[in-house]
Amino acid sequence: MEFSETVILAGLVLALLWLFSVKRSRKYRLPPGPVALPLIGNLPQLQKNAPFKSFVQFSETYGPVMTLYLGWQRTVILVGYDAVKEALVDQADDFTGRGPLPFLMKVTNGYGLGISNGERWRQLRRFTLTTLRDFGMGRKGMEEWIQEESKHLRARMETFKGKPFDPTFLLGRTASNVICCLVFGERFSYEDKQFLRLLSIISEILKFNSSPHGQMYNIFPWIMEHLPGRHHKVFTQIKEVRAFVERKIQEHKETLDPSSPRDYIDCFLIRSNQEKENPTSEFCYENLVTTVLNLFLAGTETTSSTIRYALSVLIKYPNIQEKMQQEIDNVIGQDRCPSMEHRKSLPFTDAVIHEVQRFLDIVPFSLPHYALQDISFRGYTIPKDTVIIPLLHSVLKEEKHWATPLSFNPQHFLDQNGNFKKNPAFLPFSAGKRACVGESLARMELFIFLVSLLRHFTFSCTEGPDSMNLVPEYSSFANLPRRYQIIATPR
Repeated sequence: MEFSETVILAGLVLALLWLFSVKRSRKYRLPPGPVALPLIGNLPQLQKNAPFKSFVQFSETYGPVMTLYLGWQRTVILVGYDAVKEALVDQADDFTGRGPLPFLMKVTNGYGLGISNGERWRQLRRFTLTTLRDFGMGRKGMEEWIQEESKHLRARMETFKGKPFDPTFLLGRTASNVICCLVFGERFSYEDKQFLRLLSIISEILKFNSSPHGQMYNIFPWIMEHLPGRHHKVFTQIKEVRAFVERKIQEHKETLDPSSPRDYIDCFLIRSNQEKENPTSEFCYENLVTTVLNLFLAGTETTSSTIRYALSVLIKYPNIQEKMQQEIDNVIGQDRCPSMEHRKSLPFTDAVIHEVQRFLDIVPFSLPHYALQDISFRGYTIPKDTVIIPLLHSVLKEEKHWATPLSFNPQHFLDQNGNFKKNPAFLPFSAGKRACVGESLARMELFIFLVSLLRHFTFSCTEGPDSMNLVPEYSSFANLPRRYQIIATPR
């Protein structure tokens, strides 16, 4: 059979399946939404480069809970703080499912913490949270690692001697080394060629997932698999990262001392040995490789992109940078190393860091959730096998919760006396049972790295503050900031 005939036949089969699924969904009281076309659903109605903005516009017509079809995948979008909190926190058990995102399924085969559900997810999440805490996430031990890494970052920045440089990969190395200490028990030299190669792959993966091409793969994987394109290169690159992780695990197996675990991999191997007679144990090799991949990928690019964005903000608003430096000088001085203890005495600095996260809105869709069974929500039925998107973008930019949602404004996190104030709609790490496991680690990194940098440098660029464009370069799965040459002038 010719390729074109195969495509036509596949199209007819899909059209019939589409009609069947639409007919079936009519027996449910689905949330409202725009009329969808066969096979392509509502895709033509979405902004290609920032689809989450289209979701917000639809919600003005259809309300905060609505049904769209991304291709032929039925998807329920939750818009605004109230709907997102009600689902992820108040009805947490119903919404713990994770969608089988085709890109992630191909990479993981359903193993690991990120994409799994049910007992596998429960065992891996509990273990991962406990292990990360044992190695000091959110505590003193981790803080010392981050302080140590901040010294390496500063030393490298000093070598540029006030000349312009692109901080992208330098910050990637810094953030990744913190994860590497936790997971592999070692940091890598900033010159390590293999380390640099892995970081460039991680950056490529996130760019691909945030491009229209990456979104098309997740919507029509069965078609994209037969077409040429970047996705084939990305999957080959992921195999390279996976091979690196497998080599590290093998090294750990050969040098393991069960009485003295060095890091996450050791703890997993010890637990795996303890449970080898347990047929329902999830502590198998595939779950170890994939969870380490999850942690390595998730903990590198998101944190480094946020720090890079923060530097762009400080260059654009030099008065904010100066005010932070004054506050830091008054509280910490020049001799001491920044620590989390200082945070409560640095309310303006803390407010700026929070506002950077809110304004960048790094994962506007969150990671998609999934209905593992029919869910009743706000008088509607969300049928089993529906993808659910808690639109974090709509929470972080909601007029009801933020005085100037579309402007950078640290006052969002300050009361009238200049004290730090929390805002319940600050959910960059999502919420509920699938919230980011590395939240406290990321918060610690952002604070210590940025305070440390501002104590020692003033940041600028040759074209001046007005040249800084804070609109992300890529906007889809992730909002990735633009790359700039910056100048770090020692203070």
